[in-house]
Amino acid sequence: MIDFLALCQIILTVTQLSVNINKIALIRNSRGGNLPDVAKAALDIVRFGAHGITVHPRPDERHIRYKDVYTLEPLLSVEFNIEGYPNDKFMQVVTEVKPAQVTLVPDPPEALTSSAGWDTIKHKDFLKEVISILHKSGIRTSIFIDTDLKKMDEAAKTGTDRIELYTEEYAKEYSSSPEKAIEHYRHAAIRANELGLGINAGHDLNLDNLAYFHKHIPHLDEVSIGHALISDALYLGLEKTVQLYLQRLK
Repeated sequence: MIDFLALCQIILTVTQLSVNINKIALIRNSRGGNLPDVAKAALDIVRFGAHGITVHPRPDERHIRYKDVYTLEPLLSVEFNIEGYPNDKFMQVVTEVKPAQVTLVPDPPEALTSSAGWDTIKHKDFLKEVISILHKSGIRTSIFIDTDLKKMDEAAKTGTDRIELYTEEYAKEYSSSPEKAIEHYRHAAIRANELGLGINAGHDLNLDNLAYFHKHIPHLDEVSIGHALISDALYLGLEKTVQLYLQRLK
């Protein structure tokens, strides 16, 4: 029979699922009005078992709008993760809302989606300054990053609490060679843990590749998934889809 402390440890080490709801906002914005209702969708996703909600407001507000961020924060009983490039507007919003986590992403304003991690060697001082501001507001920070170990070492020097592994390359290689696809990510996760960093992951993770990633990446705290999950929900329904993603993390 497992003792109470061991059970607590197991619960604490479960990889969390944070659902990115940008695509729901994108559908709403395509017609105006409030259909689908982004706040209701977020609350439903939480009710279906997700551990967190992620949003990524962009300067043109083409999906999540800044006012959505203010609407969601008081409604959520789970972790609220706000991703984005730390320009003045973004920093104003997150320091007012004070989400549980801010994930810093190096996207230029015109980017369609995230396409690279931070160059933490080149931008170390900038990131240190931004992270210091976020920490003063009591916000946990995460840096979107590739698997380059030198950049991982520099990430630790910024003062960030976590890193988020940018998993597009893993997703591209997974179908042809899962072992090859996971190799650099496993090494990066080991190094991040050695440096005292928490480990998140996201981008193009889906029902096909998530379980393998989860099984082979040690110390994985959280995955953030949006595009694939919302796409699957069109066929399977939102509740069943959230449950299937949670199963992949068991």
